[in-house]
Amino acid sequence: MRIIVVFNLKDGVSAADYEAWAKKDDIPGVNRLSSVKGFTVHKATGLLGSEDPSPYQYVEVLDITGMDPFVAEISTEEFQAMAAPFQDFADNPQFILTEDI
Repeated sequence: MRIIVVFNLKDGVSAADYEAWAKKDDIPGVNRLSSVKGFTVHKATGLLGSEDPSPYQYVEVLDITGMDPFVAEISTEEFQAMAAPFQDFADNPQFILTEDI
């Protein structure tokens, strides 16, 4: 199962601050979860074949073993404390659930 998260930063949030936190805490912290096969964060640079900007600044891709074990791990106090800054950075993130076809 894959979860794709798209979001923009809140007004006044520094991209450098978000990216530093993502590299130092978020990416390693999420990748330590046993229910996560892989977690990457990507900065959007544009739209293919267009000069238009992407509607979202960032895209996260989480490959997980299953929803139940993932939810159990992210529900712990320890994980919630590590991930709390995300709410200060991200403006209305959209968590898209997917399955392979």
